Amino acid sequence: MKPSRLSAIAAGALLALSAACACAGETRNVVLIVSDGLRWQEIFTGADPSLLNEKDGGSWLAEADLRKRYWRDSASERREVLFPFLWGTVAKHGQIYGNQLQGSIAQVTNGKAFSYPGYNEMCTGYPNDAIDSNEFGPNPNATVFEWLNKFDEFRGRVAVYGTWQVFDNIFNKDRSHLVMQTGWTLPKKEHETPRDELLRELYEITTRFDEEDTQNSLLQVPLLDYVVASKPRVLFVGYGETDNWAHQGRYDLVLDSAHRFDYFVQQLWDTMQAIPQYRGHTTFIITTDHGRGSGLVEWKEHGVEEKGSENIWIAVMGPDTAPLGERARIGRVTQSQIAATVAALVGKDYHRAVPKSGLALADVLAGATR
Repeated sequence: MKPSRLSAIAAGALLALSAACACAGETRNVVLIVSDGLRWQEIFTGADPSLLNEKDGGSWLAEADLRKRYWRDSASERREVLFPFLWGTVAKHGQIYGNQLQGSIAQVTNGKAFSYPGYNEMCTGYPNDAIDSNEFGPNPNATVFEWLNKFDEFRGRVAVYGTWQVFDNIFNKDRSHLVMQTGWTLPKKEHETPRDELLRELYEITTRFDEEDTQNSLLQVPLLDYVVASKPRVLFVGYGETDNWAHQGRYDLVLDSAHRFDYFVQQLWDTMQAIPQYRGHTTFIITTDHGRGSGLVEWKEHGVEEKGSENIWIAVMGPDTAPLGERARIGRVTQSQIAATVAALVGKDYHRAVPKSGLALADVLAGATR
């Protein structure tokens, strides 16, 4: 045989092996969770000491009190007090990428480093240069969630819950027909319980910091109710507060929101693990849509003008994810690999269907072959 023919056979075999690995696993459900604009620096080193003050961090909380909450002498202690679930459970039983201090690089490839391009890249598997604004409008690209929803075993059981109203466009709600709750829109139920009525009242009377973005806590309640009642197979969850408070220059509230985000992830995990369908059959992928700048000023913003905004982090935990912990001195991974990873974990080969998408994270799937 000619070398080109051998190469083609080898490539085909590799794709087949990848699909087989995914199908051989225990994962039946996948949840992709995003904390908007949460920097890798806080994930891996905890609170930044130069920002624990009013002058540079814009903090309203007294510096001594803020340090009591989040400052510890070592980076490992600081990150664990800020993200106890991520470091106490996810990193121990799964994998986490993006600590540049340890030679682990995770990045966006869209060249924009802000929200809509980031969510498009992670959920379609490839960047789209035409998406150059958060007000771009309905996404012409089908996400992996829309793609999975077309399979009989997933139809009607793929959902998007997010604090940001723009997710309606990112996931093209009108075309995709996904189950969605976004922003301040709380779907009306035919038979509302007193709990539903109270939540609806809170949505109506709460002062809106942002007309397009509700508070994380107000999303968490209907999210958990939906999971318990409807038991989705594939779920996207988007929390926005870490980005909102950074833009406001409130580092104290960035830390508080990051800490509560960690709790919300744990709460969702514990809720799902208490349900037989999910216990031992669910994988969480946890990440961010973009990085931010650094230093005393640029931490508030992100985009191509803020150096480092392309740097992100990705954490994965589930029954088919090899427990390799914090990754170090490995090859670069990208946001574009997330979509194929979501699909591969439930036994579907998204990259074969959408060749321009990134390949699934190989090490995440390695546990399925152990």
